[in-house]
Amino acid sequence: MRPTFTPRRYLMCAPTHFKVTYSINPWMDPSKPVDLALAVAQWEDLRDRYRALGHTVEELEPRPDLPDMVYAANGATVVDGRVLGAQFAHPQRADEAAIHLAWYRAQGFTEILEPEYINEGEGDFAVTASWLLAGRGFRSSPLSHPEAQEFFGRPVIGLDLVDPRYYHLDTALCALGGDDVMYYPAAFSAGSRAALARLFPDAIIAEEADAAALGLNAVCDGLHVLLPQGAVGLFEPLRERGYEPIGIDLSELLKGGGSVKCCTAELRPA
Repeated sequence: MRPTFTPRRYLMCAPTHFKVTYSINPWMDPSKPVDLALAVAQWEDLRDRYRALGHTVEELEPRPDLPDMVYAANGATVVDGRVLGAQFAHPQRADEAAIHLAWYRAQGFTEILEPEYINEGEGDFAVTASWLLAGRGFRSSPLSHPEAQEFFGRPVIGLDLVDPRYYHLDTALCALGGDDVMYYPAAFSAGSRAALARLFPDAIIAEEADAAALGLNAVCDGLHVLLPQGAVGLFEPLRERGYEPIGIDLSELLKGGGSVKCCTAELRPA
């Protein structure tokens, strides 16, 4: 299938209060200072690039006591206009879930499910044309997978993450257009690698250096792929498939363990 651009609607949250004062993933080191002004400028560049490409970007109001709110993808998963809320694994982020659901209700979304089981939104759910790919192993509960399948009515494929650096699915796999994906095999268990190879025999396979640059924490609008600029090994494979890669510098937000996708929730319409 030829890559085709489709305007999207995204939800983002400015890193106004971003800082790293605790560690809930291997990327977070409270001893390393964060340049807040640079973090804001980098985030604004990403937001403005989306808008320049023709996308709509909504903004969630940040809260001073929740420094990780900038990673807006974790707050919910939206498919066909239906909103599956999040339930965070760590208490430091727990209050974000209710803020996201309040925003969706205020925006007129009516089909909303407050989850019974831990899931961290699009951190561990990736939407392709045919499936909902679902990560587990470090954050989201395996029990969240049938909950999502029942709510969305889409087949869910569970994938086991085994490397703590890739604690969310969106750090190890990116859904491109249709049923195209790119992923880093070593982040997954042997069985999950085999399943991915069967489902996506033509996937772009990331090398270790590009995965370690969080190159798979990327966003695709069907044509453009916005990804960390350090993932240089992914640019040519994407171009060969007809995609247009756009390198983004989010080096300050990487200190919290997230990049382009972590900052971007997609509001998929009905």
